[in-house]
Amino acid sequence: MIRFKAERGCVLAVDIAGRSLSFLLVDLNGCELEHAEISLQGKKTTPEAICDFIHAEARRLLRLQKKAKERLITIVVGVPAITNVCEGMVLSISTLEQWRSVPLRTMLHKAMGCSVIIENDTNLAAQGERFRGAARAEQNFILVSIGNGIGAGIVLNGEIHHGTQWSAGEIGYLRLPFVSRRNPTLHQFGELETVLTAPERLEGSKGTTGTHAEEQEVEVVGILDLAQAGDPWARRIIAKRAGMVSDIVINLSLILNPGLILFNGKIGSHPYLIESVRKQLERGEFAVTKIGAAALGDAAVLWGGVAVALEAIPSLLLPQPEI
Repeated sequence: MIRFKAERGCVLAVDIAGRSLSFLLVDLNGCELEHAEISLQGKKTTPEAICDFIHAEARRLLRLQKKAKERLITIVVGVPAITNVCEGMVLSISTLEQWRSVPLRTMLHKAMGCSVIIENDTNLAAQGERFRGAARAEQNFILVSIGNGIGAGIVLNGEIHHGTQWSAGEIGYLRLPFVSRRNPTLHQFGELETVLTAPERLEGSKGTTGTHAEEQEVEVVGILDLAQAGDPWARRIIAKRAGMVSDIVINLSLILNPGLILFNGKIGSHPYLIESVRKQLERGEFAVTKIGAAALGDAAVLWGGVAVALEAIPSLLLPQPEI
């Protein structure tokens, strides 16, 4: 006789990446209404321009659903940067124009007029995996993302762990023995990030998959594909990088002892890398946790945004008791 009228309102999740903006509009039960993606290729990517893109696309998606602007209850935005969630402040994005100390929540609230939540993208990806992915039963787990950059979303007792200065999980800045020569800076890529995601240059070496072209530069995903096909050169390269990743897993396990560590990103989720890391971890005798691939792929950030938005709905819709 009584039911929750989920179609009465909606929430929007947005993923700001280096080359695109992705959108997911859902009703108040979390059922998908619209999905869209905008390429940023050749476009301005200043904070003002990104806000304009988000505003315009949000209005378009609402029109497709014949919903008034007032029906949009909240927007959750994932950004590839350290983010002060309380203030909605993005500290720095090195892949976009003029993104330093950006008050993104305030800017979007002025444009949209609804509640806005700003969160680190890897943290949202971890929330997405817990909401409807590979970590549904986990209270303590870590999502390690290895793609164009490296980061970790840390979930402890069912909650994202941000740290005092919002930088928990910024593992791309970890110090490397015999490599690190400077202190980390927010406005540059971390050294671990650079070492793990950098392409390799071939010099006419010959492997089981055939003769490589002279001076050919191979991206990491291509090296992983070659290694999976049996190429000895590629397997040597990946063995070194898998060793670094297994060190990350062991260090995280020793400090936090999670029940599960998931990998996502175009590099991190590659089956050959995960299997190589698993084999190296089998040699250890303690603090070895389960590892596996994340389930949601590129959609993890958006579904994490949905999870955060739905969790915030009661406080936005229901009257709060006076203190």
